[in-house]
Amino acid sequence: MEAPNFFLSLLLLLTSATISSAQLRPGFYNNICPNVEQLVRSAVTQKFQQTFVTAPATLRLFFHDCFVRGCDASIMLANRNAEKDHPDDNSLAGDGFDTVIKAKAAVDRDSRCRNKVSCADILALAARDVVNLAGGPFYNVELGRRDGRISTTASVQRRLPHADFNLDQLNSMFNSHGLSQTDMIALSGAHTIGFSHCNRFSKRIYKFSPRSRIDPTVNLQYAFQLRQMCPLRVDPRIAINMDPVSPQKFDNQYYKNLQQGMGLFTSDQVLFADARSRATVNLFASNEKTFEKAFIDAMTKLGRVGVNTGNQGEIRFDCTRPN
Repeated sequence: MEAPNFFLSLLLLLTSATISSAQLRPGFYNNICPNVEQLVRSAVTQKFQQTFVTAPATLRLFFHDCFVRGCDASIMLANRNAEKDHPDDNSLAGDGFDTVIKAKAAVDRDSRCRNKVSCADILALAARDVVNLAGGPFYNVELGRRDGRISTTASVQRRLPHADFNLDQLNSMFNSHGLSQTDMIALSGAHTIGFSHCNRFSKRIYKFSPRSRIDPTVNLQYAFQLRQMCPLRVDPRIAINMDPVSPQKFDNQYYKNLQQGMGLFTSDQVLFADARSRATVNLFASNEKTFEKAFIDAMTKLGRVGVNTGNQGEIRFDCTRPN
């Protein structure tokens, strides 16, 4: 008698998730805070002009938020043992958090908007804006998310992709959020403006295996360049651009780099090394517009993951703590 109850519970869970994401829509704040997009855009632009790190930091913050407990801005909460305290989130740059906090302050300075726009929606808008400011596409963002009240270190465990993941591990993790292999490859293209610290990939260039010190899928010249930038006893604060060709432009160069064996992480290079994903990499490398469309589709789907809508969650007054 237990099985039908289990399947009914699962069906109800999936149905409620579908209903929640269906309540998201562009223009959600038209009658509540009509100029929310301009207010966020202005604050994000100001921050972007101060430091380019704003772009990859904000985009990565959005990914990390959505993959853990859904897109509810729980990554922003600063309680004890919060998500951001997990080792997988330690490398999130402070500029991403600062971007959302500044954008929230700009929105709340407008009397019509004060305490009416969620931190989760501001993060989704900011992620779109930094992509566009870095030369990537502009797209409509579905809005109507509400903020979560809970953030725990434990909830991050095994929820985020790692630099050494193979294709099966990547697909499994993304599929668990309703994202396809094509979505995963498109979202990986965000690494065109990303950066990383040497310890995340040093094994690939120094002690890959007993037979080969350097990962054979890495372009040898690129490996030696990385060794120069990342000597064995390198300062752990040193950051390396993930796209060595056009690190400050959101373009399809990432995929061209993979074709040349210049993916920084194993999880990057495997997209070209594995025959099952290579055709998509080649397509995105050859056609930037096709990549941009796939990226927009994937970001829209990502933005629907585990959202709170309607009466769920809350509109946080301060993005760093529940009301």
